[in-house]
Amino acid sequence: MAQQTQVSEEQARAVAEESRESGWDKPSFAKGLFLGRFPLPLIHPFPRPSDDDAVRTEEFLGRLREFLGGVDGAAIERDAQIPDDCVKGLAELGCFGLKIPAEYGGLGMSQIAYNRALVMVSSVNPSLGALLSAHQSIGVPEPLKLAGTDEQKKAFLPRCAAGAISAFLLTEPDVGSDPARLASTATPIEDGAAYELDGVKLWTTNGVVAELLVVMARVPKGDGHRGGISAFVVEADSPGITVERRNQFMGLRGIENGVTRLHRVRVPAENLVGREGDGLKIALTTLNAGRLAIPAMATGSAKWSLKIAREWSRERVQWGKAVGEHEAVAKKIAFIAATSYALEAVLELSGQMADEGRNDIRIEAALAKLWSSEMACVVADELLQIRGGRGYETAESLAARGERAVPVEQLVRDLRINRIFEGSSEIMRLLIAREAVDAHLSAAGELANPKADLRQKAKSAVDASGFYAKWLPQLVFGEGQRPTGYHEFGRLATHLRFVERHSRKLARNTFYGMARWQAGMEKKQGFLGRVVDIGAELFAMAAACVRAEAQRVAGRAQGEHAYQLADAFCEQSRLRVEALFAALWTNTDSTDAQLAHAVLQDHHTWLEEGILDPSEGTGPWIAHWEPGASAESDLARRVLAGSTAHRA
Repeated sequence: MAQQTQVSEEQARAVAEESRESGWDKPSFAKGLFLGRFPLPLIHPFPRPSDDDAVRTEEFLGRLREFLGGVDGAAIERDAQIPDDCVKGLAELGCFGLKIPAEYGGLGMSQIAYNRALVMVSSVNPSLGALLSAHQSIGVPEPLKLAGTDEQKKAFLPRCAAGAISAFLLTEPDVGSDPARLASTATPIEDGAAYELDGVKLWTTNGVVAELLVVMARVPKGDGHRGGISAFVVEADSPGITVERRNQFMGLRGIENGVTRLHRVRVPAENLVGREGDGLKIALTTLNAGRLAIPAMATGSAKWSLKIAREWSRERVQWGKAVGEHEAVAKKIAFIAATSYALEAVLELSGQMADEGRNDIRIEAALAKLWSSEMACVVADELLQIRGGRGYETAESLAARGERAVPVEQLVRDLRINRIFEGSSEIMRLLIAREAVDAHLSAAGELANPKADLRQKAKSAVDASGFYAKWLPQLVFGEGQRPTGYHEFGRLATHLRFVERHSRKLARNTFYGMARWQAGMEKKQGFLGRVVDIGAELFAMAAACVRAEAQRVAGRAQGEHAYQLADAFCEQSRLRVEALFAALWTNTDSTDAQLAHAVLQDHHTWLEEGILDPSEGTGPWIAHWEPGASAESDLARRVLAGSTAHRA
């Protein structure tokens, strides 16, 4: 087995910094929000696809809707497997090549079209969305489109478009969000003509049935090799690759997610994507647009939640009137409706910005992923509460009693992983915060370096003062303070003025934090998390208002209804923003940290008395695998693949 890499906190930080995109060659709306600017012209008028793209998208979605009408989502949940004919049908429609250019056999469709397809597919069963997004958002197609050679694109993209399922292999049993500790290795062999891969990969979505893999492994530095974490396209049937098990989860029961071992797997040098050491940077760049798959699935779930809430709350009568007419339930319905509108606004705005390529959307995509995954879970929980016992009961049990099989409890289970997928909410907040405070860190220079000496800090203080002398005065007054600001938005103008004012307030508070903690601010994760959450709410408010105005101007029948939804959402969001601002400086962060430390020091183990732990004796907390692929485990791969072998 590859030895676990031991790294210090400083080394881990260095790897993360080296992997992130450091330049800002294009404008960023969300980055402006964090710096106290409200660059409304970047998103207004609300961007929209060309008429040709819109027609193509609708035609495709029509065919997809017809096909999905014959797919039994309940069977996927019951059997914990996506049927072969369903996978084959999706492939024949071109779903595995939606964003792959036509020259490589794909449909060459837009991010908007891809998002809408995921919304529809996931409403049938979220495992279908996971299948397609793991293949196309983070699997082989996207990295090759971004960093692959012409030869690699010609060799692999047509296969992916035709339905050869792909998977992304990064996580390891001991490595989650800290890639600096990656243990899998790619050792150059045959005078550089090939690499030999060794390691174990965990939670490989699609890995059980994949034909192609993107594998992240560390190349040793030296002997003419640049070294570092690198990306490789690997044939899944290569000698030495074994799928050791298919994992089972609380939700997404239809996904083919497993543990994959690589033991002396030979990979030709021409399968290296980009340069040695560029693996993490390629992965992060891929996720700029790839992360939008999760907001798409979150939006689909919210739309379904609204439909069920509306139908049930009108049908169910208690105390002489429909439950939806009782204020306690009406508030939940209003929240679900308003949030569904905002989720779709954030998704549509981010997707169109990705298609246009005018803006740097790394913060927008990350905010969309973070905010959507969190809000969709709240929506689902509110729906469960509205449905009561029928929300907690399984769809299969409801059907057995002769009632409509509404899988609300499944929705709650299926959505929960989105707050962990592709970066947990906690990690996402830190990643976004790093980008949001980039200008402050650049201005602070050595002030933000805990190892800098007093002379270096003094020089940086002088340099920083020049930046802040110009920047801080800009945060005093803005369009949000003019009573007539953004008047073209009618009654939504008050919300945009709120966004502009609180963007400047957010920037001032971030500055206060930087001045107070300097190099220590990166450890103030509670503070940074709230800063990010405020930015996410402001982003969602702006998206909702701009989209509603675009619908009104277009003269659509739902224009006035869109205004009502956007208005309600912004009123709800404003309350959350105000609470987050209050918590920036009045919170229990220090108390919580002290208590957590005491718990970890076993000071409160007496609280655990009186229980039994059924997990005791079931194995180590972190599993390790010994090297070598046994005949039994090789057989397991084929058994797990079973009748799905033809899918690729």
